[in-house]
Amino acid sequence: MNPLAGATEFVSSVDSTFLFVFALSVLVFIGILVAMIYFVVKYSRKNNPHPEQIEGHIGLEITWSVVTLAIFMVIFYFGWTGWAQMEDVPEDAIPVRIEARMWAWTFEYPNGVRVDTMHVPLGAAIRGDLVSMDVNHAFYVPAFRVKKDVLPSRQNVVWFRANLKGSYDVACAEYCGLNHAYMYTKVVVHDTVDFRAWYDSVSVSQNKPLADFFAAARGRQ
Repeated sequence: MNPLAGATEFVSSVDSTFLFVFALSVLVFIGILVAMIYFVVKYSRKNNPHPEQIEGHIGLEITWSVVTLAIFMVIFYFGWTGWAQMEDVPEDAIPVRIEARMWAWTFEYPNGVRVDTMHVPLGAAIRGDLVSMDVNHAFYVPAFRVKKDVLPSRQNVVWFRANLKGSYDVACAEYCGLNHAYMYTKVVVHDTVDFRAWYDSVSVSQNKPLADFFAAARGRQ
């Protein structure tokens, strides 16, 4: 059982889609392999010393075209619903500006606090406004099943709601230069009390106002 199955609401849908496509690929591979072996044996020179021309079969053509289309549409449905969920940013999501540069991350909170490790409260919807200061990057949190391009030419948006406390890796998933492989940081998920203590402490240390970060998230705590 995946211990991070509930890290965000995206985990279940992404993993289910992956497993479905993987299982389907295995079945198709086995089917093709069995058919290939069958036809190699059945139509070998030993069993068919006098080859004959085999004409097309309209029924078979229609059948595998329809079946293939049906499989494609099922995969498309899973992909579309998962994508739509990731694009449907809650209206009350709390904005955090996420800056990427060679080769580091910076997170800016609504009151102006800037840190190099992302801290978020448990159960709060977070809207990440993605901005690149130089080249193409990608904000990737594997445990959350979240990945979004960070581009210098436009601002992308990513959102998530962390439902399990802990520390989760953040990586750049777009090759961005010499030290791309070292462009790592963390998302640290706190409960409400711990997050409030962290937020107030770092706000004071950076001379930022003690704004009410939880205004949009309080109803989910």
